[in-house]
Amino acid sequence: MLGSNKHRLSNAMTIDVEDYFQVSALAPYISRASWPDQDCRVENNIERILALLETKQVKATFFTLGWIAERYPAMVKKIHANGHEIASHGYGHLRVTDQTPAEFADDVSRSKHILEDLIGNPVLGYRAPSFSIGRDSMWALDTLFEAGYKYSSSIYPIEHDHYGISDAPRFPYYPKGPEGILEIPISTVRVFGKNYPAGGGGYFRLLPYSLSHRLINRVNQVDQRPGIFYFHPWEIDPGQPVQPALNFKTRFRHYVNLAKNEAKLKQLIADFEWDRMDNIFLNNGNEQKRYA
Repeated sequence: MLGSNKHRLSNAMTIDVEDYFQVSALAPYISRASWPDQDCRVENNIERILALLETKQVKATFFTLGWIAERYPAMVKKIHANGHEIASHGYGHLRVTDQTPAEFADDVSRSKHILEDLIGNPVLGYRAPSFSIGRDSMWALDTLFEAGYKYSSSIYPIEHDHYGISDAPRFPYYPKGPEGILEIPISTVRVFGKNYPAGGGGYFRLLPYSLSHRLINRVNQVDQRPGIFYFHPWEIDPGQPVQPALNFKTRFRHYVNLAKNEAKLKQLIADFEWDRMDNIFLNNGNEQKRYA
């Protein structure tokens, strides 16, 4: 174990529940119409994740696609029964920027209703596919609030070729004012005036574990804030079908270090304190202003 997190802040562990063939970067190679015919692997991967979390009695937030929930309702119910938070990842993994405001409103409401019907509890959180709420789609936050969501985790404050608002706040804030929705960004560290990713995804697979550990420790000890970490079920699945004809960049991003990631996650879970998003940032549905 690396150096302990002396502050023992609870960090938010989050999982974006989607299958490998639904990844936005693979959309040019796997048609949406073919999804029902793909080799679905999400159930087995979720079982492994639940077992991994149980080793340290960690509770997490699962941002779940409505499309997945319709097909695997028992899986969603089990996640909920195990004490984890069910949140929404939208219905069909469409980027916000690829939808009209009316289509987006339908997508997020449809997903919310599917999930709530399954678990019998309100769904308070939402994460946009590919962190696709950007400068030109801030209207989506009003739509989420009107649909009954309390928080979003959809604006990544980094520079990236597919998403991000590099100068957005690094910590939870109210983009539309205190009466609106709470935005909870994935963790970053700020070095020489620039934000760098510190909260998981492909960066966690690519970077040495020791560096990822230091980055999260920095958020806890220097910024004195809870970290927000995320990964996908397919990121612990080196046996997933390899898609042909991918360009080098897409192939590298998707498949790098899949075989090593589960062990790294196991170490991460052991080295830090973790909890659900709602437990850390909401209090009986009321935002904790000290984090905003």
